[in-house]
Amino acid sequence: MSTFEDLGSLLMVRGADELDHAGGSLYVHLHRVAKRLGSLGASDTLVLAALAHAAYGTDGFPTHLFDWRTERPVLESVIGPAAEAIVYRYGACDRQTTWRDLAEHRTTADRFTGTSEELGAEDLRDFVDLTIVNELDVLDNDAEQAVRLRPYLQELLPRWQSLGSPTVLTEAQRILQL
Repeated sequence: MSTFEDLGSLLMVRGADELDHAGGSLYVHLHRVAKRLGSLGASDTLVLAALAHAAYGTDGFPTHLFDWRTERPVLESVIGPAAEAIVYRYGACDRQTTWRDLAEHRTTADRFTGTSEELGAEDLRDFVDLTIVNELDVLDNDAEQAVRLRPYLQELLPRWQSLGSPTVLTEAQRILQL
């Protein structure tokens, strides 16, 4: 089996298919985000991270499949350290502190540890691309959340124009009609 298939199996064992999420189960959401990033030219590492992006829960989805304190090595053994680092950063992100001024400070606040991390260009692009594509999937698949999410993204995206990859930004502009 491939790493992608191994991860999919592990997510099933951890119950991702039993958790409600935008447009179905968390498992389906994770696959849609990974597939969309892949179709937009993301690296294999980012696509793997996208498939596991909610493994430790997120600021917007607190349910976790893995305990970030004790099980990071479990996920890392399947997807590798680079993809696991993306998953951790995404799940740990304190969105209120991080998102609005990300282009100015290039720093993510860690809601688990209370620390912050300044990101280099590649890590920042991966973080932004995953964030945008995740939010677009929620927008596309949860009409209730879309009511508040669309205006927020329409305000946020222009701030992130220098951060994301051109294909992801173009997709977001198309969907948000910017």
